[in-house]
Amino acid sequence: MISIKNFFDNPNVEQVAGMGNVRVYEYKKDMSVHSPGEAMAAYFAEKMNHRVRQVLIELKGDSYILSAGAMQWMAGNVTATSDVKGVGDLFSKAIKGRVTNESAVKPKYSGNGLLMLEPTTKYILLENAANWNGLVIEDGMFLASAATVNHNIVSRANFSSAVAGGEGLFNLCMNGQGVVVLESPVPREELIEINLENDEIKIDGSMAVCWSQTLSFTVERSTKSLIGSAVSGEGLVNVYRGTGRILMAPVRF
Repeated sequence: MISIKNFFDNPNVEQVAGMGNVRVYEYKKDMSVHSPGEAMAAYFAEKMNHRVRQVLIELKGDSYILSAGAMQWMAGNVTATSDVKGVGDLFSKAIKGRVTNESAVKPKYSGNGLLMLEPTTKYILLENAANWNGLVIEDGMFLASAATVNHNIVSRANFSSAVAGGEGLFNLCMNGQGVVVLESPVPREELIEINLENDEIKIDGSMAVCWSQTLSFTVERSTKSLIGSAVSGEGLVNVYRGTGRILMAPVRF
């Protein structure tokens, strides 16, 4: 039997989000300060919503995939295994991790119990992979997902998307059903959600946090001619076409 005190009943800890058996907790104030200078920095950080957050996963006979090193503690009948199925699979995962800036080998935790992730000052996004028809994310954002979510690598629509758009050539894409946990530099309430239906949007800069795999992404001139692009001062823009969703930051991150 597990008894945990001074966390769920701690007035300084508040649950701020939840989806399925995944919950996000936020520390209202950083009480672990050791000097007046640290206290001053912590005070103003709290005023700007720069707070420590943790993700708690309650395993109920299921499994979750975590980014390497993301686990802080686990309690109950929980076991950790590698998702590597052999030498060839290890090589494949190493290549995927190299091109997406994600950990090559992601541990899988299974059983019945609690799984707490490491504290972070980034914002936590909880998304249902089934609502995206393939969720493509920016590099380094993956934190955890249900084991029922498949991880794949997708490439840009053309090579210019990577070179001219200031983006990587490959991205991590997640398909299936289950919760996906992402670390974002921008809070969910500030992200702009764009829904396209056989349409297009042009974005000046790398401001899309994640988007549907059904969208085609290219980099193009803002106008049809080089002279027009030069006059407008925009140059190249990121273009998303098709039917799907985009989460876009209001400012560059």
